[in-house]
Amino acid sequence: MPKITFMGAGSTVFVKNIVGDSLLTPALQDSQIALYDIDPVRLKESKLMLDTLNENVNQGRAKITAHLGKGSRREALRGANYVVNAIQVGGYKPSTVIDFEIPKKYGLRQTIADTLGIGGIFRALRTIPVMLDFARDMETVCPNAWFLNYTNPMSMLTGAMLRGSKVKTVGLCHSVQVCASGLLQLLGMDTQVKKLQWKVAGINHMGWLLKITDGGKDLYPEIKRRAAKLNAAARKAGGKKHHDMVRIEMMLKFGYYITESSEHNAEYSPYWIKSRFPGMIKEFNIPLDEYPRRCVNQIASWKSQSKEIVHNRSLTHTRSHEYGSYIMEAMETNVPHRIGGNVINHGLIPNLPANACVEVPCMVDRNGVQGCYIGNLPEQCAGLNRACINVHLLTIEAALTRRKEAIYHAACLDPHTSAELPIDQIRAMCDDLIRAHGKMLPKYK
Repeated sequence: MPKITFMGAGSTVFVKNIVGDSLLTPALQDSQIALYDIDPVRLKESKLMLDTLNENVNQGRAKITAHLGKGSRREALRGANYVVNAIQVGGYKPSTVIDFEIPKKYGLRQTIADTLGIGGIFRALRTIPVMLDFARDMETVCPNAWFLNYTNPMSMLTGAMLRGSKVKTVGLCHSVQVCASGLLQLLGMDTQVKKLQWKVAGINHMGWLLKITDGGKDLYPEIKRRAAKLNAAARKAGGKKHHDMVRIEMMLKFGYYITESSEHNAEYSPYWIKSRFPGMIKEFNIPLDEYPRRCVNQIASWKSQSKEIVHNRSLTHTRSHEYGSYIMEAMETNVPHRIGGNVINHGLIPNLPANACVEVPCMVDRNGVQGCYIGNLPEQCAGLNRACINVHLLTIEAALTRRKEAIYHAACLDPHTSAELPIDQIRAMCDDLIRAHGKMLPKYK
């Protein structure tokens, strides 16, 4: 009977997906499930929802417990086989507001700010210490457990866990498994393709769709033909905009489609959010301040949504495409399963740094998660990845060494930040962000 511990269990919708998937998986249906959070209200809601789901889809076979606050953390983790991480340190207020509003005073605009950029850097700096605290507990009470990280910034947090602890860790995102099918749907090709095959590798949120075929036939020529026509029409004055203009344009200019959305990728490179060329924001349909807007909408809609999820006694579930339950199932049954996972490179992609956290196909069985060799990426793709990896590695260094200079270096090498601001303003902005975060950050020297 495996034990699954969920850190950040107040994320009720995501808990439903991961734990609900587990309740539908024969090898996991008798699991002990420990829910951990620091918010008593949200923890109670998730527990109530899962108790209902457990009865409705699993005949009540799983044992579900709730654990509130730091004092109960070790008990939640004790004896765990799998630890799922979905925490958000600092929440919408004050942290997300700080991440957006202070850079805005310097003229630096962002869209999501959870993966790269100045917002991604500071999200990592306040999250890494908390996750390493989890790691210290895990090394004591569940040293053989696998840590399944779903929290962003994925590359920085997963890399910090793998460098700063002994905990077996893999980073998981849901952009890989929907990348190829989403592209085909956008271009009206989804119903025509019968035997879809694809290959993705790179870094989290900037993985590259290296191959996409229909029974071996290369689909890229037709994809690019349709994509060029779609974006050309959308860029014209009065043209109909669509949600994926940045990614399509990146594919047309660099040759390969990217895993994560346009609103994300608009802030991962120096080309899109340009104060000197403000018209590009409208031309490429770039939603500035998108993440705070989503947060406000989610908070406002939770009351009605909670009635559908938390207080619905007829609640049911269909297994999702999230990797979590499939990983646990493969490890429990020793039946291999392929995922897209975030692991340390160690030569899997030779033209990316060996100590980078890369997103590659991985095989999972009782031996754990094993990254697959990819070979060199197309050099232009590797170059774009390396620019992001510079920020990842320096942010991890800052978190592990508590050196303020490494924060400055990470921010100065960030593609979007460095394209907009001079060095002195970048450093001053970092100082303002450190002061604003206060006790949410450890002291830096």
